[in-house]
Amino acid sequence: MSYKRILTIQDISCVGQCSLTVALPILSACGLETAIIPSAVLSTHTAGFSGFTVRDLTDDIPGIEAHWQKENILFDGIYTGYLGSTKQIEYVKHIIKTLVKPGCPSIIDPAMADNGKLYPAFDAQYVEAMKTLAFSADMILPNITEACFLTDMEYRETYDHQYIESLVAKLAQAGSKTIILTGVGYSPDKTGVVVWQNDKLSYYEHRKIEKGCHGTGDVYASAFVGALMSGKSVFDSARIAADYTVRCIEFTQGDAKHWYGVKFEPLLGELIKAIQ
Repeated sequence: MSYKRILTIQDISCVGQCSLTVALPILSACGLETAIIPSAVLSTHTAGFSGFTVRDLTDDIPGIEAHWQKENILFDGIYTGYLGSTKQIEYVKHIIKTLVKPGCPSIIDPAMADNGKLYPAFDAQYVEAMKTLAFSADMILPNITEACFLTDMEYRETYDHQYIESLVAKLAQAGSKTIILTGVGYSPDKTGVVVWQNDKLSYYEHRKIEKGCHGTGDVYASAFVGALMSGKSVFDSARIAADYTVRCIEFTQGDAKHWYGVKFEPLLGELIKAIQ
C-alpha cells in the first residue's frame, strides 16, 4: 500500500472524543499521514458539558492554505467534519480546488443535524451553504436528518424502503456522486448503512444499540475514510466502519463515568486488522 497524505478539516474538542481528537488517531492508525486544519478549539464538546470555552479559527484558514500552496503541499484525500460557519464552508471549497493531487477524493460529512433537528449553531443559510459543498464533493456521509435538510425532504422517524430510496434519489439528483447514508434501520433492533454508487444501491445491516454515545458519527466517518484511503471499496469501507463503531459502543457500555464519548482507542487494533 502506498503511503498517502490526507487532510481533515474540523474542530478540536480537547476533551470529549469527537471531531479531530477522533479523526487524527483513527486515520493515523489506518496508515495515513494525517494533516489537519482545526476550524475551532473547544475545551470540551458541547453535548452535556457546560461552561466550555470556544475559540473560532476561521481567520487562520486562508493563511494555512496560502503557506501550503507556497510549499507545494498537496493531498491524496480531503475529509471534512463539523464546520462552524458558512465562511468556513467557502474556504473548504477553495481548498478542495487548490491543494489536491490528481484523483484526490473529497469526502464530506455534513455534520449539522440529527434526530430531525439542526444543531443549535446552524440555520437555513448554513444548510444552503452546505448544499454547495456536499453536492460538489465526491462522497457524502449524511445521516437521515442531514439528508432531509440537504434535499428539503420531510423527516420521518418511521419509514420504509421506498422513503429511503426516494431520499437517496433526491441526493443523487442534486449532484451527489457517491452516498453513504448512515443510521438506516427497518426494524426496531437493527440499523445500518445505505451505499449508493454508480447507480447501484446496497445496504449493510447490523445490530442497533439503543443507548447511543457522543462522537460515534465522527468515529464512523473517520474509520470509513481510513478504510477507503487504504484501498478498500466504498461498500467494504462502510461495513468496516459500521462494525468498528458498534464495537466501540459495546466496549464503552457499562461505564457510567464515560458518558461523553466511546473508548475507541483500545479497539484500533481491530480496525487495523479489518483493513489489512
